[in-house]
Amino acid sequence: MTDTALPKSRKGSIWMMLLVLITLAACATAGYSYWRMKQEPASAQTKAPEPPPAPVFYALDTFTVNLGDADRVLYIGITLRLKDDATRQRLSEFLPEVRSRLLLLFSRQDGAALATDEGKQKLVEAIKNTLAPPLVAGQPQQAVSDVLYTAFILR
Repeated sequence: MTDTALPKSRKGSIWMMLLVLITLAACATAGYSYWRMKQEPASAQTKAPEPPPAPVFYALDTFTVNLGDADRVLYIGITLRLKDDATRQRLSEFLPEVRSRLLLLFSRQDGAALATDEGKQKLVEAIKNTLAPPLVAGQPQQAVSDVLYTAFILR
């Protein structure tokens, strides 16, 4: 009788220890899962970089101009990329002066120079420099970030 009593108490204590260990492991897993769920929204809250503002374009009617050498004609259409909507509004209000500045600039160009890519790039820089000064005293300068050709015919 004494032989059977000893293994039963040992079996009961092993099962009890195993049950305590499983319970502790389950509690630890549940605690870690809860902590992980609470931490994830904080990392998800990191702000993505804001997209850049939409570009502001201002299309001008095409120009037909006699070049410096009288037998050459330039037919050119341009669109201006501007910094903001306020600049577009100013250019729109003073459109006759803008067109006049550009017509004078285009009429001073040399046909042979405009036939090359380098000449076209120089014309882009000249357009930016021509439009940059204030249209009326007291106004800010026009910020033209780029000039895009929409038509370019040189005859």
